[in-house]
Amino acid sequence: MGLPTIFLIALGLSADAFAVSVSSGMAMRGPRYGDALKLGLSFGLFQAVMPLIGWVAGLSLRAFITGVDHWIAFGLLGFIGCKMIYEALRGDSHEVKADAICPSLLLFLSVATSIDALAVGITFSFLAAPIALPIAIIGFTTFALSFVGVFLGERCGRLFEKKAEIVGGLILITIGVKILIEHLSEAAPALL
Repeated sequence: MGLPTIFLIALGLSADAFAVSVSSGMAMRGPRYGDALKLGLSFGLFQAVMPLIGWVAGLSLRAFITGVDHWIAFGLLGFIGCKMIYEALRGDSHEVKADAICPSLLLFLSVATSIDALAVGITFSFLAAPIALPIAIIGFTTFALSFVGVFLGERCGRLFEKKAEIVGGLILITIGVKILIEHLSEAAPALL
């Protein structure tokens, strides 16, 4: 898996955290750099750890599903992408009415926005992809977008929130289709 693909996956996964950060920035009165740093670090850490957990879990299952791994990757990424688009269009915004820097709420939001990354980690293991570089890129990308999202939320209101989730969903669906096409095109000469 190439660096551009990993970066696009990172952008797709970080869309939820970015949307929550924008919402948090709207809820905060004059967010400080420390607040944005806490949000970014928490979201980035969870987005990096969840794919690792999924990758380890997927390794134990890989021997059983090697023949259909590309279909599973396509299905997982497609499902996650469609879910993100559906929630954005339906209006399931990530409202943050309380203080997002409260440790218990921050933990809840970090887990909630990183569940999709767990499934992506499973996908990486099915594809026998190394995990160190992807989790570093996913974690850093999420940190950076979440940090910036707090200040964008304060300044730009709800302009970016739904658009970010839709774009993130489309990116994940596209990558799922790309994986499926690559595997089917590799299998096609063997059938001939």
